[in-house]
Amino acid sequence: FADGLIDPERQRWIGVMETKGCDQLVAVPLAGGEPRQLHQPADFCGYAVMSPDGRQLAWVEWQQPCMPWDRSSLWLATIAADGGLVAPQRVAGSQPGDDQGVSVFQPLWIGDEQLVVASDVSGFWNLQLLDTATGTWRALLPMAAEFAMPQWVYGMRTSAWDGEQLLASACREGCWELGRVLLEPPDPAQPGSAWQPLGIPLDDLAGLSAEKGRLVAVASNPTTPEGLLCLNLTSGSMQHRPVAPCPLPLQAISVPESLWFSGHGGQRTHAWFYPPAGGANPESPLLVKGHSGPTAMARRGLSLAIQFWTSRGWGVVDVNYGGSTGFGRAYRERLDGLWGVVDVDDCAAAATALVAAGKASGQRLAIEGGSAGGFTTLAALCFTRVFRAGASRYGVADLSALAADTHRFEARYLDGLVGPWPVAKATYEARSPLQHAQQIHCPVIFFQGLDDVVVPPDQTERIAAALAANGVPVEVHRFAGEGHGFRSSAVQIEVLECTEAFFRRHFGL
Repeated sequence: FADGLIDPERQRWIGVMETKGCDQLVAVPLAGGEPRQLHQPADFCGYAVMSPDGRQLAWVEWQQPCMPWDRSSLWLATIAADGGLVAPQRVAGSQPGDDQGVSVFQPLWIGDEQLVVASDVSGFWNLQLLDTATGTWRALLPMAAEFAMPQWVYGMRTSAWDGEQLLASACREGCWELGRVLLEPPDPAQPGSAWQPLGIPLDDLAGLSAEKGRLVAVASNPTTPEGLLCLNLTSGSMQHRPVAPCPLPLQAISVPESLWFSGHGGQRTHAWFYPPAGGANPESPLLVKGHSGPTAMARRGLSLAIQFWTSRGWGVVDVNYGGSTGFGRAYRERLDGLWGVVDVDDCAAAATALVAAGKASGQRLAIEGGSAGGFTTLAALCFTRVFRAGASRYGVADLSALAADTHRFEARYLDGLVGPWPVAKATYEARSPLQHAQQIHCPVIFFQGLDDVVVPPDQTERIAAALAANGVPVEVHRFAGEGHGFRSSAVQIEVLECTEAFFRRHFGL
């Protein structure tokens, strides 16, 4: 059981039940009892929301081989007197056979017959309004900005309704801002006039919720740790309570600079560059970071892990390689069928651009990443000669193994990133670092949780052994009780310190 909402009038919980390898939309009495099936989707469903008057239910569906940010659809049904759903129907988004992929995100009721949803039918996840009484749609705010995130988990929220006004967070060129969305723009000829930025100093936002003139969110910025934002929408007063105080003085924090460079195929590509303490110069060592996902994004919120490096004289470039979210569907689709190519080229190009700009040393370039970022790291060491050292945290070394044995949500994820499995087996092998370990000639350090079921320890052991057999300097750090993503703060600290010491030693610093 997951996701869901309380239906107070009927005293029940409505949400997702996964059974026999498929989702069902069900209702469970709050007094206890067996689940009642309300709707059987073709595959996945979630994000259900009920209209304020309790008469309509909306939700999102998607089905393999697509992920919800590739193709998904908005469904709507009337709730009958007995609590069942009457005539569920798709009202927006993709359906099987559509030529154009469309993704929808977070349906939100702002009235008994008004439903807001983010849809990327325009090329960006923009907010649209459905009048359920007439079935008519209206684009609320057409703009080159994303009002959504990739739906990795339930409960993600980038918009909120406080009972009178619509609030939202929008991502423009990798940076988030919070604002009001006016349902009736001051100047209909200027669609952007419907957007009123609230001007808060926090620009990394998630988990929006609002009620009766108050808004809360999880928020941070490049110099402020993540914490709870509480905003009074009437007075404009704001409180922000970080989860922990920042251990660094403001002047010691490296603030990211937006870097645009020519990436794979000459396409304009984005990254965040963090200059080292004392400023960047042609002798500065540089660490290139490839984010995980790979459908994620490099964000601006304060990262003490990045500050660890900059405070020790390293520049850091956090790359929004092709495939990252936050820049529209076309940017996201650059990675389709090309994972292990576009991401690798973009990470190498970011490093090369900074060397050319005199902000890093071409002889002191390192790359690191975890999970999918670990795959990009190992692939970059295999298929380019840009980097002089690498660090892989529970990185994917064998694409075939990942495709053959993963959990249901991601079971067909690689179909879109690499190719249909097993038809495209040759492509999987051509891009797997494990199959080309002889092409890695620089030092590599590995970190692996022994309880990892996504990337089992055997993958790391096999590629590390292959490198060692070829005379490549290798270190492997194994952690009992850790899985895919390290939870222990002591382990996280050890990973940072060991990585930096390893790079420093092999760079002669």
